[in-house]
Amino acid sequence: MELRRLRIDHLRVFEHIEIEPAPDWNLFLGANGAGKTSVLEAAFLLSHGRSFRTSLKDALVRRGANGYTVFGELHDAKHSTSRRVGLARNGAGLEARLEGEVVPAAELMRHAAVLCFEPGSHELISGASEERRRFLDWGVFHVEHEFLSVWRRYQRALKQRNALLRADSSSSALDAWDHELAQAAGPLAQMRERYFRLLEPLIANLLASLLGELGDAQVRFEPGYEPGRDFVDLLGVQRGRDLARGYTASGPHRADWSIAFEYAPRREHLSRGQEKLCAFAAVMAQAQLFQQTSGEWPILCLDDLASEVDSDHQKRIVASVAASALQVLVTGTQEPEAIEKQGVRLTRFHVEQGHVTRLL
Repeated sequence: MELRRLRIDHLRVFEHIEIEPAPDWNLFLGANGAGKTSVLEAAFLLSHGRSFRTSLKDALVRRGANGYTVFGELHDAKHSTSRRVGLARNGAGLEARLEGEVVPAAELMRHAAVLCFEPGSHELISGASEERRRFLDWGVFHVEHEFLSVWRRYQRALKQRNALLRADSSSSALDAWDHELAQAAGPLAQMRERYFRLLEPLIANLLASLLGELGDAQVRFEPGYEPGRDFVDLLGVQRGRDLARGYTASGPHRADWSIAFEYAPRREHLSRGQEKLCAFAAVMAQAQLFQQTSGEWPILCLDDLASEVDSDHQKRIVASVAASALQVLVTGTQEPEAIEKQGVRLTRFHVEQGHVTRLL
């Protein structure tokens, strides 16, 4: 997948810019606060419908504007086709467009695949399990066509059951929602597990090259409840405790995955830089798996590559990315030495005061 054109209106510091990225490596250079990360953020929005920097929707809108729009032209080399995708946020909410037609946001995101490794990526390893589920579900969404409908069914049932638990409702009412929840829980857990089985060896292989000094890596998936256990039976057994808590304590909504090493068996044993390298391994593995399952590479954003990653590991990261056919958008206050030494084909852009200029 290749982003051939990116247009941004009223996002962050940008009033209006248009960029035509090269098909390989694109380096956005500029001072802190110039808007480099916002370029990557715009591309990410087309694939996720949210920012990788903030959950505050209004924070993305340029000061004085009523909303923002992001437009992209994507090229699929495998099928020799192009598609136009767009996302706008205004007072009415979020509007997605595919080839000029309004579509559900999920439909837009089936056609745009952008992954990002950035200074906050360590949260994928050290942060709350919600972040790891979100990462996992993005990949499952692009592989399992029934995933979104099953996920939504599960979330609706979970919301209803939790409301009944808080209201201390009758057993008959809870019985009905226990069965509805279980109907979605099984397929949801199975889809995640199938995807993770494919992802796990790719992550482990990358960890061996990035953090081999920590010994063998173990990558584990936890479905959120005891595997093989009848879920309706489990909900019945735990009902008393769930009523006391006011929420459902077990299920796919508690799913998680983890990375442990022979010489660093707990997350707390990892430094911030090592957490970031683990996160990169997960992101890069997801890019590799996307290529294996779809036949095309996603777009990869590398924001502030030098942040908390030493020069040797920067070289390893760049080498692993350069070995792929990824289109890369990378930012920096100066050209990273690791990229220069790798000898990749690099197109440079200068970002300053809300303007982006391609350098010759």
